[in-house]
Amino acid sequence: MSHSKKSRKSNENAPKLAPRTKKNERVLAGKKKDTGNKAGSRHNSNLVGGTQGSAAQKKDPRHGSKVAVKLDLPGKSIAPKKEKGPKLTDEQRLLKLEEDPRLNQLLDMLEEGKDLSEDDQKWLNKQLNTIEALMERLGITEEDDLEHVMKTTVASDDDLLDKFESGSDLLKDYQDK
Repeated sequence: MSHSKKSRKSNENAPKLAPRTKKNERVLAGKKKDTGNKAGSRHNSNLVGGTQGSAAQKKDPRHGSKVAVKLDLPGKSIAPKKEKGPKLTDEQRLLKLEEDPRLNQLLDMLEEGKDLSEDDQKWLNKQLNTIEALMERLGITEEDDLEHVMKTTVASDDDLLDKFESGSDLLKDYQDK
């Protein structure tokens, strides 16, 4: 069978086109009805249609904490909490107080004749009072403390030479073994 082209002419059996209508007679199709929730409904349920009472009852579990967060930095730095360790003996507390660098610095400033601020002066007086109370408890007097310092310092060059020579004898004994 041979191929024949289809004709462009329509006959009685062809589908009919709708008659043309004027613009003002046409009825425009309405906007599609929206489906689903409105935008932002999760966050603004009271604005979208929910009431405030129902919003309080149905709290969205996806919302985070409502606790206010402080955004500014404090003026003073917060001092770390002191760790409670084993109780120190009176001797240990006295040594710790005497070796305090702040205390030594403030005492040096006083010796130089500089004025201290009120806070520094109060702190210094408190520390000195505790040192004095600890010394009384331990039975240490200023004379005993002075004698202890004198014993630890070497009096003359001869004493230093004697110590050096005794050390050299020990070294020789060690090398011989």
